[in-house]
Amino acid sequence: MALLAEVSMWPMDKGASVGEYVAKVLDVIDRSGVKYRLGPLGTCLEGDYDEVMGLIRKCMRILQKQSDRVACTIKMDWRKGRRGGLESKIESVERRVGRKLRK
Repeated sequence: MALLAEVSMWPMDKGASVGEYVAKVLDVIDRSGVKYRLGPLGTCLEGDYDEVMGLIRKCMRILQKQSDRVACTIKMDWRKGRRGGLESKIESVERRVGRKLRK
């Protein structure tokens, strides 16, 4: 059973440019072993529910140590028996369109 989750989190008290803090979170995600895809406004994670939610909690704690206020948005799609959703959801849309789409 897999959870797809798109997460975006950032400190709200560090000014207009928060890339330094987002990079720290992405480093943790990359080292975690959880499948992910980085996007310009968020990162999609795929794995078992507890694994993905535990990683999100870990990322949140990193930002909490460096900030007095953290914002986080999460979209989740859990589906029994599904694996490979990071790729298959895109492939499904491309099949319907009849061509590869830009990424």
